Amino acid sequence: MIQHIPHLLESKNICFQTNVPMRRFTTFATGGPADLFVLPKSEEEVSFCTALFSDAHFPFHVLGNGSNTLVTDAGIEGAVLLLGKDFSNISTEGTCVTAQAGAKLSALVNTALSAGLTGLEFAGGIPGTVGGGVYMNAGAYGHNLSEFICAVYALDEKGNIRELGKQDLHFGYRESIFTTTRDIVLRCRFSLKKGDVSAARQTLGELNARRRESQPLEYPSAGSTFKRPPGNYAGTLIDQSGLKGCTIGGAQVSEKHAGFIINRGGATSRDILALMRHVQKTVYRKSGIWLEPEVRILGRGAEEFTLTH
Repeated sequence: MIQHIPHLLESKNICFQTNVPMRRFTTFATGGPADLFVLPKSEEEVSFCTALFSDAHFPFHVLGNGSNTLVTDAGIEGAVLLLGKDFSNISTEGTCVTAQAGAKLSALVNTALSAGLTGLEFAGGIPGTVGGGVYMNAGAYGHNLSEFICAVYALDEKGNIRELGKQDLHFGYRESIFTTTRDIVLRCRFSLKKGDVSAARQTLGELNARRRESQPLEYPSAGSTFKRPPGNYAGTLIDQSGLKGCTIGGAQVSEKHAGFIINRGGATSRDILALMRHVQKTVYRKSGIWLEPEVRILGRGAEEFTLTH
């Protein structure tokens, strides 16, 4: 690690730790240590950190809830900026809700409902943050966050905070402009509508019950492991390929929902990656469809795991 970086972070009272195991901060519960683990509490601290790291040519990654991320067993070279509970303010004004990147999507939904605003109930069970949700245009049950986003405030590579309107965000299926740039989502403004909160809360409860019944929430996972291919479903293709219950090490294709790869206990990231590759090859051999990962892979040696077709 570049020696002056911790000293400069200390001088700004920015919280950080070294050699932090990433298994504690990813929902797969795997992954080696990050060299530097930083917990900024304000947009100014995020801006300072990114400028510091960029000037020093020190690699860094941004993490929220770690719910769509797999960190290799060798860990992460450089820094991880965790935008978490200290970066999670949510405010409402009229029919708009503004949330910082570290706010949980579940908290966003509940805050909206408390203000009499409806529409986001589909996102109440997605185990991620606003920042990660914007980054990948998270969605469920026929809806995506992009339907309700009117502006995103992001930090660009030059350290400027920019307001991006919906037309600037290039949303697609599990993608946005942020999947192709190094810009960092800081906060997002959602445009909602006044509605029947009682009915909305009932819908939220029903959707969450449906999740519990159909998804292996009792095991560590990253949610849906693969993107939905056009005209089909990844889970269906995996199931039809006879892969339910398939296991490599501690990683398993869930017997409850084939679209999930789970950590049955003691799995390594290498186990999970090997199982992902096996699933891709088997499904392709049987159906001619190549499944693209929905999970982001970070860390030393990530390039050796070729999961693209």
